Order: sequence, then structure tokens, then C-alpha cells
Amino acid sequence: MKLYNTKSGTVIETKGNFYSVNAEWEKLINDDNAFQSATTLIKDAKVGNSALVEELLTVIGKDQELWACGVTYLRSKIGRQEESKDAGGGDFYGRVYEAERPECFFKSTPHRVAGNKGFVRIRKDSTWDVPEPELTLVVTTSGKIIGYTIGNDMSSRSIEGENPLYLPQAKTYDGCAALGPCILLMEKPIEKNTKINLIISRNRQIVFKDSISIDQMKRTLEELSSFIYRESSFPHGCMIMTGTGIVPGNDFTLKSGDEISIAIDKIGELVNVVA
Repeated sequence: MKLYNTKSGTVIETKGNFYSVNAEWEKLINDDNAFQSATTLIKDAKVGNSALVEELLTVIGKDQELWACGVTYLRSKIGRQEESKDAGGGDFYGRVYEAERPECFFKSTPHRVAGNKGFVRIRKDSTWDVPEPELTLVVTTSGKIIGYTIGNDMSSRSIEGENPLYLPQAKTYDGCAALGPCILLMEKPIEKNTKINLIISRNRQIVFKDSISIDQMKRTLEELSSFIYRESSFPHGCMIMTGTGIVPGNDFTLKSGDEISIAIDKIGELVNVVA
């Protein structure tokens, strides 16, 4: 079952049918029983078609926070070590990959997050920029994972590589993230063989593509969520990016006009253009 946040209201998709329902988006995505609530909502709603989801808004709630986790895949650890070795920070990434405590950081407020087909940005003071395709968790105030969406964690590798302490500047700025196109509600945890696909196109030509399964993630989704919720409360729920296992090589950087397409099994495809 999928939830869409549209200009005309909340839309639910299930079994190929679309339903416009009378539900407040922020309350529904912070409901511990969201799947059951959505099932009840469609009982009294009229069946529509895909035209109901043509004008999408970003899925993050207006009062929510977006957090992220890093170095959760081996490829990410290696990439971070490569980019920061000259600054003497390479060893830190190896340590956090093996440590009990994961790397967790604040990523963005809602106004910096783009939706599907929206614009993301690269920093003007950065020389090496990449998208990071990530499975993103939808977590309620109580800490329950109720759903999943697609996340694009835009990152400046040049700034982070210069000094690991520059991570907030490398990660948080206007247009630093995108989420969407929908939220996948599930009664059971998402399958471990779920695949993430990334395609970057420039002038309608593919310049990079790769894929990975989330079973390559070193930590569990519940583990990552639990650390972020330690000593922190989220009155409106939270969204959590779970890290990337796709890292373009040192010879690649994003440019203005590039199209970034991230697809995750059963969720859909998030498409953004670099402003």
C-alpha cells in the first residue's frame, strides 16, 4: 500500500487502484497503526486512477526532521576513507563501521527537502558532489517504523574529505535532499533483498549507473532508528536515511542539469534535476 501527498490531499494506492481520502497527511504518517488506518480509509472512498497523483508534494511532514546514517555499507566505508585519507581522517570511518554505535547525523528541515521531480542543489563552494541513494525510514513518535520511501542524500565529497568535522556543511544546505515519490506502508519489515538502483543522466546520456541490495547493509534498520531515538524526542515523527552502498568513483562529480533517478523495489522511482 502506498501513500501520496498531493496538492489536492492524501491519496492511497493499493492493488492498482487509487483513492482520494479525507486524512491529514501529518497525522497519518505519524500513526503507529497507519496501515490499518489507511485500510479503513479506503473503504468509504471512491476508486480513481493515476491522475490523482500527478501533482505530488514531498512526503516529509511540515514539522518533521530528516536524519541520516552513514558508513552503513562496506562501499561507503571505503569511499569515505579514500576521500579523507589526505586529511588524516580515513581511520575514523573504519572505526565507526566496526563500532557498536553507528554514525547518525541531522540532515535537514522540511523546507530544504525537494519532492519527486523537484530540484536538488550542489554547493557553490564544493568541487566534488554526488547523490547518495538511500532507503529512508518513516518512523513515528513512538519509534515504530511504519513505512519506507526513497531518499537522495546530496553530498559534497570535497568538503567532507577536507576534514570530517565539516560533515554538517557537506550535508546540510538548501536543496540538500529529496524524498518521494510516495510512502510504502507495510505490515511486515521490507524484504532484505530489496534493490536500490541509481542512474545519473547528462544531456540525455547515462553517465553513471549502479545498484545494490539492502542486505549489504551492515546494521539493521531497527538498530539505526533506535540510536537516533536515544535521548531525542520527535513529537511529529521522523524520517531516517539509512546510508548508501553506491558511491561514484573519484573521477565523477555532478553538474547542473544532471538528472538523478533512484528506484527502489516496490516503492517506485524518485527523479530530481540538479539546479
